[in-house]
Amino acid sequence: MVTIGEKKLDLSEIERILTGKELIEIHTSIEERIRKNHDFLSYFSKDKLIYGINTGFGPMAQYRIDEKDQIDLQYNLIRSHSSGVGAVLPDIYLKAVMIARLNSLCQACSGIPNSVVTLLKDLINNEIYPVIFEHGGVGASGDLVQLAHLALGLIGEGEVSSKKQLRPAADVYKEYKISPLKVSGREGLAIMNGTSCMTGIGLVNLIQAQKLVDWSTYASCMLNELVNSYDDHFSNELNQVKRHRGQREIAESMRNILHDSKLTRNRQKELYKKKVEEYVLEDKVQEYYSLRCVPQILGPIKDTITYAEEVLINELNSANDNPVIDSIAENVFHGGNFHGDYISLEMDKLKIAITKLSMLAERQLNYLMNNKLNGKIPPFANLGKLGLNFGMQGVQFTATSTTAENQVLSNPMYVHSIPNNNDNQDIVSMGTNSALLTKKVIENTFEVLSIEMMSILQGIDYLGISDKLSGKTNKVYKALREIFPRFENDLPKYGDIKKVKQYLIDNKPDNV
Repeated sequence: MVTIGEKKLDLSEIERILTGKELIEIHTSIEERIRKNHDFLSYFSKDKLIYGINTGFGPMAQYRIDEKDQIDLQYNLIRSHSSGVGAVLPDIYLKAVMIARLNSLCQACSGIPNSVVTLLKDLINNEIYPVIFEHGGVGASGDLVQLAHLALGLIGEGEVSSKKQLRPAADVYKEYKISPLKVSGREGLAIMNGTSCMTGIGLVNLIQAQKLVDWSTYASCMLNELVNSYDDHFSNELNQVKRHRGQREIAESMRNILHDSKLTRNRQKELYKKKVEEYVLEDKVQEYYSLRCVPQILGPIKDTITYAEEVLINELNSANDNPVIDSIAENVFHGGNFHGDYISLEMDKLKIAITKLSMLAERQLNYLMNNKLNGKIPPFANLGKLGLNFGMQGVQFTATSTTAENQVLSNPMYVHSIPNNNDNQDIVSMGTNSALLTKKVIENTFEVLSIEMMSILQGIDYLGISDKLSGKTNKVYKALREIFPRFENDLPKYGDIKKVKQYLIDNKPDNV
């Protein structure tokens, strides 16, 4: 059980909740703080003009709303902004959005009753997720459109995802004996104003991005084994003279993975302690950059993920509503905590970093496909009859085109602000768009890595070296061969790519 409000949530706790390993509960002290915050707003707002309680919204805030219409105002806001289009977010992202919104509301700065957070908790624990569409938000007053769909589900309208089916919210609530939210104050605005959609998507992106770094490290290690590369490029001595944490960590991971490999070579033994008399060397003295510079390439990607995690965890544990209800200072503060620039910028940086990872995988794959470069295995890792069979030739096209798509998608959203909302929102973050593009880049990169891994397996089998792999890479080899058997005769590969991709998404190589 993960307790919300007891302390800052971290990424490992989010991952456990998302994978269904943990349910959530709300700490009793937070329930008391929320109650006090709600009670304060109830009496403080009497006879005062406060945005979103007795005013319209956005550029219509100059219109005062009569007390008799204030509940309808909240419902009108939710229904009018439930205008998203495009694909429905997959369940894991819907769940992440709900966790992010719940945790933000549990900062007790939104003036809501406990019924809001209790309902969110119950829906998450019962795997009932209000439908949210990809397109709609500009990330300025937060994720208004996406979170309006969340609010729509909470009031029992629209659709929810339950047991991997989209169903009317009212029907699912009846089945689970759950009462929908009855608005009593500013709940509509409190649920909708915030960065929880881009943050939730971003948290899943971070979890998957770290898996990509881990799998890319393993793929790089296996490729180094396959071609009997020298081991000094990931040595402690070489990498410690560079001050970057990520580079050092990647090099250390490679050493841990390959420590018992019988395939990598020691330069001292091979070149320094032997007298070399040939003028033209058959073996390369140094490997190509895609093999030799892995710590320097994956290092900054790892550092980017580390910093992005710090930013997103700060956002996750922040109040990003407007206005902020401060029951301690006994005041209501208007501002822009809903603005999504922090998330937008980090997602742009992350998608650039992951695009570079896909480029590394594509270049390593190209090296493996070209016998003139690797000098070890037949063209396209073809274990059949050359000319008659094609090996991995067809899937290389897929990897190349997918990497090219990543390169286009990695252009930033952060600087693509378009004024809207009668110029009330005159500069916006596009944070959810940035997070969604990063999601696509990550999905693409799993495909490229899958194709690379499949090709490496074919190369290992051609050389018959599986018994010489390190203990760690041999486990990965065996696990992937269970779902993608060795082949010689040509068969469609799209199903194999899909299975390998799902395996990489669902697993971490160190846990294989």
